[in-house]
Amino acid sequence: MQTPALTLGDALREATQSLAAVSPTPRLDAETLAMHVCGATRAALITRSSESLDTEQYDRLRRLVAHRRAGEPLAYLTGTREFWSLALNVTPAVLIPRPETELLVECALARIPRDADGAVADLGTGSGAIALAIAHERPHCRVIATDTSPAALAVARDNAHHLGIGNVEFRLGDWLAPLGGKQFDIIVSNPPYVRADDPHLQEGDPRFEPKAALVGGLDGLDAIRHIAADARARLRSGGWILLEHGYDQADAVAKILADAGFCDIECHRDLAGNARVIEAR
Repeated sequence: MQTPALTLGDALREATQSLAAVSPTPRLDAETLAMHVCGATRAALITRSSESLDTEQYDRLRRLVAHRRAGEPLAYLTGTREFWSLALNVTPAVLIPRPETELLVECALARIPRDADGAVADLGTGSGAIALAIAHERPHCRVIATDTSPAALAVARDNAHHLGIGNVEFRLGDWLAPLGGKQFDIIVSNPPYVRADDPHLQEGDPRFEPKAALVGGLDGLDAIRHIAADARARLRSGGWILLEHGYDQADAVAKILADAGFCDIECHRDLAGNARVIEAR
C-alpha cells in the first residue's frame, strides 16, 4: 500500500484486495481491522465511507493488514473475541475462544439450575471464557478457574473485571491441584487435546496460539487422562464432569472416564455434527 490521502471506503477496498490472496473472508477481515482502528461499528463503516482517513489511522490499518497477511489471527490483532455474547480480551498468552466451545457451556448450564448456588470448577481456563460464561449465567454459583500460566490468568482476571463478573476466583496451578480439598457440583474443562503430530498445528490460527493450550501429548489425551484420574475426589455425590475433546476422540474419552469410575456417560455433537463434548456423572 502507498500512502495517499484516501477515504475510509478506499482504505477498505485496498485492505480487502490485499487480503484476498490469503484469507477466505478478506472483506470481513478488512472490516474487522478497520472497525478496530477507527473505533467504529460495521454500520458506521458504511455511513462514513466517504470520510478521509487520517495518516495515523491509515498507517495503523496498513500494519495490521500486513500482520494478517502473514497469518496472524484477527483476535490477536484486535485484542478481542466474542464468546457467549461476552466481549473478551485475548492475547497470544491464551487460546482464542472458539464458537464450538459454547456447546460445553450450554451442556454445563443444563446441569445447573438457574437459582443454584453450587460450586463449579473450570480447569485450564485460559482467557476465562468458559468460567465467565457460566458465572454470568449462574450468578449465585461460585466458580473457581485454574491455569498453569500466570499470563493467561492475568488475561482472565482482566476479563472478569471489565465484565463486572465477581463470582469467579482464579487460581494458579496444574489442573485440579489448586482446588485443595474443596468439592464441586460441576467440573468443566477444554483441555489441550490435539495430537503432537497433527498437521493442523502448522496451519491457520494454531501456528500463533500457545502450544501448551493445544497439544495433549502423542495421542492428544494426556490432559484428559490426568483430569479424569483426579476429578472424582473433587466431585460431590452425583456431580458431573464435562470435557471438550476432538471430533474423533469420543470413544477413547468415554473409556477413560469409565475406567476412572464415572457413569451415565453421554456425548454431545456441535453444530457441524462433530462429537465435541462428553459428560459423565
